[in-house]
Amino acid sequence: MTQAKSGDTVKIHYTGKFDDGSVFDSSEGRDPLEFEIGSGNIITGVEEAVVGMQPEETKEATIPPEKGYGEYRDDMVIEVEKTQFPEHIDPEPGQQLELQQPDGQKVTVTVTNVGEEKVTLDANHPLAGKDLKFEITLQEIL
Repeated sequence: MTQAKSGDTVKIHYTGKFDDGSVFDSSEGRDPLEFEIGSGNIITGVEEAVVGMQPEETKEATIPPEKGYGEYRDDMVIEVEKTQFPEHIDPEPGQQLELQQPDGQKVTVTVTNVGEEKVTLDANHPLAGKDLKFEITLQEIL
């Protein structure tokens, strides 16, 4: 039977969980996720887990941060003066904002703390620094 390899376009169903078993993402109830293995369009750990799988096979994989969303980086957390926010934005913890860097690139940040004068913004991916467990079912190799 055919096994998935780098360069193949595949369709998978997946469920991503934390160590405590809580689900952070799933394709359940949606179309399968389609991607080319090795293209870099999804996290490396999932691509690597699919290599060698056969259609209809299910496996579990634990993805470390370096093959997922990266290590948590303290240098991606900044404090800014509240006065730097436009008047129509009232920052609250948990709120996600999109900032434009001087080079024009956009970055999503999460408000983690709001003080009297300063607001703490975190540009780390919400899943950075976490071990992630995935249950993956290879639906088909296209």
